[in-house]
Amino acid sequence: MRADAPDDPSARERGSVDAALQASSLYRFFRAGDEETLALQGVSIRLDAGELVAVVGPSGSGKSTLLSCLAGLDEPDGGTVRVAGWRISHQPEPIRARLRARRIGLLLQTGNLFSHLSVAQNVDMAQQLANGRPADRADVAELLESLGIADRAHAKPDELSGGESARAGLAVALANDPVVLLADEPTGELDAVTEQQVLALLRARANAGVAILIASHSPAVARAADRVISLSDGRIAA
Repeated sequence: MRADAPDDPSARERGSVDAALQASSLYRFFRAGDEETLALQGVSIRLDAGELVAVVGPSGSGKSTLLSCLAGLDEPDGGTVRVAGWRISHQPEPIRARLRARRIGLLLQTGNLFSHLSVAQNVDMAQQLANGRPADRADVAELLESLGIADRAHAKPDELSGGESARAGLAVALANDPVVLLADEPTGELDAVTEQQVLALLRARANAGVAILIASHSPAVARAADRVISLSDGRIAA
């Protein structure tokens, strides 16, 4: 189960507790020599429990930068991000890491799994990071069973099919019982049938109360979402 985040209580904001995720006026810019790129320009997003929201836009529109800021992997240059009322932005990295481990699930196109660990060991590690103690084997088995990959628990990532790998990555993202699941192109390398299977699993998790935000180019993801947010040049398009 999720433990309370051990950060400064002043980071808690009562007014935003109802939102699973609240991002307000996010700005992010990058400099390379004399060139400055505005990756995010005043982006505000609210995500409630049980919502499945798609973020769409062309390459370079700011989708991945937005997800990195929402997850606390990157710091916005302006604005704030709160998860279940806890401020994750403009915090020391150890606090961001604890909040991320305990309240946010990350589902990436690649990189969710450690290649030298089995599927079950990957999930076990994610649970240990979240809870600070060894994972409950029954909980790991139940999660893998719910995603249809219980029989692949002892397989290594390079032994998995594309669909199995996507499900295993989702298992890792859900291992910490997250409030929010952030996914960056999770179906980008899947065939249409497998994509629909993964989207059905994500929908089931949203129905169970997890707030899900997916950045994707896929029309199927947009069709499956409750809402679609379009980004263009770092801004939410009208």
